[in-house]
Amino acid sequence: MEARDPELKKELDATLHARRELGEEYDSALVESFLEKVEQRLDGTVDRRVRRRLAESQMADARGGARPKSAEANFGERYGFGIISLVLAIPLSAIAVTNADLEGLIVAWFGIVGVNAVHAARGWPWQRRPQRDESDWEN
Repeated sequence: MEARDPELKKELDATLHARRELGEEYDSALVESFLEKVEQRLDGTVDRRVRRRLAESQMADARGGARPKSAEANFGERYGFGIISLVLAIPLSAIAVTNADLEGLIVAWFGIVGVNAVHAARGWPWQRRPQRDESDWEN
């Protein structure tokens, strides 16, 4: 397995070696020290990503490009979709009851709920895959 960050691998090896030499009574101090180094590394990575995204946003603004959708715009889209689907549900329900009684109404409402669920699921954070650059772990 290839290490993503050779420096952290070296630090972990050194921490494990120090634990073998010093014994279990220093475990918490060694773990704390290693976690501090990992946290510093992550902070640096996050800082680089934020600076990069900020620069990309500023470049897009300077060029007059489209900005990514904000959470508020996404909420408005979902809210509007929900209202439209409820308004359309009234005639769909009437048609379903007229043609197929209660079973038709149930099928129509399952369809309405299904369409809304699929639309809502589009924006769930765990379904978005963040793009990672290999350079994120480099200095």
